[in-house]
Amino acid sequence: MDVSRRRFLGVRAPGGTPFRPPWSTTENRFLELCSRCDACLPVCPTGLLKRGAGGYPEADFTSAACTFCGGCAQACSTGAIGRDTAQRAWAWGIRIDEGCLAARHVECRVCGEICEASAIRFRPRIGGVPLPDVDNTVCTGCGACLVPCPTTAIVRVALDPALEPS
Repeated sequence: MDVSRRRFLGVRAPGGTPFRPPWSTTENRFLELCSRCDACLPVCPTGLLKRGAGGYPEADFTSAACTFCGGCAQACSTGAIGRDTAQRAWAWGIRIDEGCLAARHVECRVCGEICEASAIRFRPRIGGVPLPDVDNTVCTGCGACLVPCPTTAIVRVALDPALEPS
């Protein structure tokens, strides 16, 4: 059991469903197709992909982000991981909760500085430090902002309400 602070505070998918490699098929189809061969794990340049529950690969955002290199899709011979770059890699975005330092009037822009997609921008406010504003239409879901956040105020959220747990 992983009881690390970051794992506990929200970098896993809502409802406990694990994050699969980018462009994976739906969860049920993924579990049918994936042979648990681990071919996708060593080709991940950032070490994002780990062997998860049941031996299936999971994207572990506690220490790495996705570069969308496509190595995992190339290594997958079963079709569980595709690489349709016309589609979003994940149906997830981010939300910045009230634990954010900027919301507490402390200057911090680490998430915006690391976001290559410029999905996190800071809007000025009178009498305080700028607040982060997330544009999930631009967010790639790479996870680069999750690890450096000093207060773990950034959480992943489903972009499709149907994916949220009931």
